[in-house]
Amino acid sequence: MDELTQTLALTLGAAWASGINLYAAILILGLLGANGSLELPPGLDILTDPLVLFAAGLMYLVEFVADKVPGVDTAWDSLHTFVRIPAGAMLAAGAMSDLGPGAEIAAAILGGGLATASHAAKSGTRVLINTSPEPFTNWAASVSEDVGVLAGLLIAINHPAVFLVLLALFVLLLFWLLPKVWRGLGRVFRFVARLFGGGWDERADRNQDTAERD
Repeated sequence: MDELTQTLALTLGAAWASGINLYAAILILGLLGANGSLELPPGLDILTDPLVLFAAGLMYLVEFVADKVPGVDTAWDSLHTFVRIPAGAMLAAGAMSDLGPGAEIAAAILGGGLATASHAAKSGTRVLINTSPEPFTNWAASVSEDVGVLAGLLIAINHPAVFLVLLALFVLLLFWLLPKVWRGLGRVFRFVARLFGGGWDERADRNQDTAERD
């Protein structure tokens, strides 16, 4: 039972972290596996390869800079919709590789869904944060995400049961957060459309917000 809990925590932890910062997740798991601190499942052994670690480290440095520039971070997140989600599914499947093909496919499905959820939360809140004229909130969010990925994976590895409880709370929080983020994004996009389309009708925007709440 303990081994199953550890495997499940690693599977879901890798997928969750991939949706937020894929390259940090690969680096953390790869380095822990390479120095013997973590026994990776056979499907994730490739993460310890020096070439994989080099590529992940290089891309992490690029993302570290891009993620702190308002506007650039949103473009980066948009492009990584096509990277983080399938990578999260692949990492989750790799973590279950020693349990058979059925477990791998199930893990890929769950992992892809979880990576999608965490990616949507990250990218959506970033768009809203970027409406602020100062860059410090953006920087704080970026650093918090990196620290959160590191802390989350370490908890998943060392305290899997605790991580699974925290992950369940995170999913519940998403059910509350994502509709609010979606409404916020709608206001941002309506403002931009009206700004470039001949002016912003504040009254119409308020009426639309009221309709959405109802």
